[in-house]
Amino acid sequence: MSGLINYVSFGILWLGLLVKAPDLIRNRRDPFLLSITGVLASASLCFLFGAPPTVGFINRVSGVPNLAAPLTYGAITACGAAHLVLIVCWRGGPGMVRSALRWVLGYTAVLVGIAVTFALGETPVERRTDFDTYYATTPFVAEMIVLYLLAHLTAVSLSAFRSLGWARHVHGPLRAGLLTMGTGTVVTAGYSSAKTVAVVAGWSGRDWSFLGTDLAPACAGLGAALTVTGIMIPLAWHHLATHVRTWREYVRLRPLERALEDLLDREYLRVPRPSWPSAHGWLTWRQNSVYNGLSYLDRQLDQGLYRRVYADRLAATGDPDRAEAAAWASAVVAATRSARVRDQHHAPDPAEAAAPARPGLPALLRIADELSAVRGSGSGAPVPQGVPAR
Repeated sequence: MSGLINYVSFGILWLGLLVKAPDLIRNRRDPFLLSITGVLASASLCFLFGAPPTVGFINRVSGVPNLAAPLTYGAITACGAAHLVLIVCWRGGPGMVRSALRWVLGYTAVLVGIAVTFALGETPVERRTDFDTYYATTPFVAEMIVLYLLAHLTAVSLSAFRSLGWARHVHGPLRAGLLTMGTGTVVTAGYSSAKTVAVVAGWSGRDWSFLGTDLAPACAGLGAALTVTGIMIPLAWHHLATHVRTWREYVRLRPLERALEDLLDREYLRVPRPSWPSAHGWLTWRQNSVYNGLSYLDRQLDQGLYRRVYADRLAATGDPDRAEAAAWASAVVAATRSARVRDQHHAPDPAEAAAPARPGLPALLRIADELSAVRGSGSGAPVPQGVPAR
């Protein structure tokens, strides 16, 4: 079981990286996505380098006793900096780049300090789980341990303070994410706190190494899980909301497609249906089929009818969007009826059959809603008085 929790945590974090990879590829310069990637990658390295089997492997392959220690501490320090940069990028604002750069430079200095103090110290005895307490009084190595612990405690404390403080001013999934992330960083602070207490106890001759070997890893694992969950909550909510909205738009567009159905089938105007049930793909398929039908009816859409219905509905409701939807619905229904009996080579009078501008998706959805409302009321197709039903 030694190291199993570390490797499981490493795998979960890399799974999160794989989920975010497509977004990062499309938006390589997005500071928010870059900071999320930094948090996930550095946290995963913390668990990988901190696993006892990995510690032994690094030390054995490198030939340097305890080389895994500064690598692990460097990953922990980088993870703390990534949390601070993430919060800065999450909030945005005019000083975002400057603040993020300051944190990056400050923690880069800490990383250099960790490397220098390890190189100056001596750690001849390999310690895979209790390096901190074993070398707590060794010159230069003790400074390295204190340096990384203070850097980590500072990062998680500031992250918790800013996350929980910001959560009071926002609502919805962002607030849930900040509260979860803030709780995770509070728990993660238990890692460096437990290690610090164990080190200080070692300075006074007491052996409290169990705090560093048992309590600290548990805090790190639980804290990382909560922190990553908090980061993912707003992103997952946005993705889910977008997915649901797209499916709803696909369903809403059905009444307009139904009004054009005979024409689409008779004239083979439908585009091929996507084989994969993607919300965006199926919405695009239905929208393009509707556009093909409207383009076919372009010369038969009666502009005079469109204008009369638009004026009547605008006068009744005062809403130009609803008036436009009603006008389009009436013109489409009249044109499809006309298309069943007209000679395909007959060219109507341009003054009577000039089509209005092609509507965008929001307008198409309103037209479909208008057709659905008329059908639901049982009043038949929305053709105003004076237009013959052919």
